[in-house]
Amino acid sequence: MARKKNRMSQEVNAGSMADIAFLLLIFFLVTTTIASDKGILNVLPPKLDPNNPPPEIDKNERNIFTILVNANDQLLVEGEYAEPEGLDEEIKLFVLNFGQPDEEASALYNSLPASLRALAQQDPESSDHPNEAVVSIKTNRGTSYERFLEVFDLAKKAYFDIYAARVNLTTDEYRALSGKDAAEQALIDKGKENLPMAISIAEPDKIGS
Repeated sequence: MARKKNRMSQEVNAGSMADIAFLLLIFFLVTTTIASDKGILNVLPPKLDPNNPPPEIDKNERNIFTILVNANDQLLVEGEYAEPEGLDEEIKLFVLNFGQPDEEASALYNSLPASLRALAQQDPESSDHPNEAVVSIKTNRGTSYERFLEVFDLAKKAYFDIYAARVNLTTDEYRALSGKDAAEQALIDKGKENLPMAISIAEPDKIGS
């Protein structure tokens, strides 16, 4: 009687393939960095208490730098049509105006480096002093998000230019400060000392919705 020959199986043992694929999936999930859009880093005001209305704020118009972006993405700066180019420089001149400085504002002026004092003015029709200056940005419902971001970033850049000059850094270097250590936080605080970033974003008009 002829002996039966043992034939090697022609099939591949795939019993552990699922385990290997699962381990690979976990590996890629753990090691892969997924970029996420963080949006605009901006501190929002707390929710208003309906039983406790906010106090009325009497602000002189000359202390408000008004920027309106209409439904056609056109800019009206202080009531006149303008282009985004140079808007940050106009805001800096407005913020650094000392039209009617008080004692605290005078001390702030004396603490500014020479480069910022050269920009400072005493225009009686502009802001009283930096602590009173407010940049107001208002849009229409039809304003594009890209145009709003452009204007908002230019307003922030004006302040960051001032903060950076106060600590002898470039604007990019100042904006890169994270405040993770005491030295960086000290530079951030010194740049903003007695000069808060006052940017007001008004509720959009319904035009262009």
